[in-house]
Amino acid sequence: MQLTVQGKQLDVGDALRTHVSDHMEDINQKYFGRATDATVTFSREGSTFYKVQISIHVGKNITAQAHSTEKDPYLAFDSAAEKLSKQLRRYKRKIRDHHERVEETNPEDTLEARYYTLSATEEKEEESNNDEPMIIAEMVTNIQTMSVSEAVMRMDLSGQSAILFKNPSNEGLNMVYRRSDGNIGWVDPQASISNKKTA
Repeated sequence: MQLTVQGKQLDVGDALRTHVSDHMEDINQKYFGRATDATVTFSREGSTFYKVQISIHVGKNITAQAHSTEKDPYLAFDSAAEKLSKQLRRYKRKIRDHHERVEETNPEDTLEARYYTLSATEEKEEESNNDEPMIIAEMVTNIQTMSVSEAVMRMDLSGQSAILFKNPSNEGLNMVYRRSDGNIGWVDPQASISNKKTA
């Protein structure tokens, strides 16, 4: 596993780097032994706290993330690593099943799409004299074919608030998202179409 340990305006010493490396290798061996790469980033939060962000690629198109903030950098890392371990333990079987499915995946099971980042500032929108928000970034992304439960798993592991995916049961686009009450919402336009046809 390729491991990057870095500090944002913070020097990460050899002892801390070794502590992180040993822990991350243990996590990789315990759950998969096949993670491709991981990044651990340390930063300061105010004058007394340290924030740690961990990101690890555990499979094709699957990234797990965890973070923590503590008064000590070792405690911050250990807390984030424990959160990461809990996530991986919860989804261990599904991730292993995913590895097997990826080897049989047909390239036609993904859709290529444009991914836009829109400006959140209202001032720029007012200056443009346009009802459309200003696009500040554009890239190509792939919409994967996966079950609802796999989409929920990927959303939880990555820390994202929503995932758009192609549902294999009806070949339609679906979305799962985290609701403000902590539950998960699932949007399935195809279910609405099916109900209208049978009515």
